[in-house]
Amino acid sequence: MDQTSSAVITAAVLSLFSASASAQVHPEKPTYKYEKCYGVARAGLNDCFFGSNSCAGTLAKDNDPRSWIYVPQGTCKKITGGTLEPPK
Repeated sequence: MDQTSSAVITAAVLSLFSASASAQVHPEKPTYKYEKCYGVARAGLNDCFFGSNSCAGTLAKDNDPRSWIYVPQGTCKKITGGTLEPPK
């Protein structure tokens, strides 16, 4: 393998690593008064995940009690299944 091929392969591998690292997105905190609401996120639409290093958009199933989304303050308990506390 010549130097050009080696450089191309190295660049491709590095771009894959950087793409996977950027896939774990941490959401920005909202500008409004908010609370974290557990157990109400739809698949792929969570803001983060309790007890894991996974974050925004990684939820595989709806209403996982470990995932949360930002909601306006005072609304979580009005949502069916919503709780302000992470699971134990």
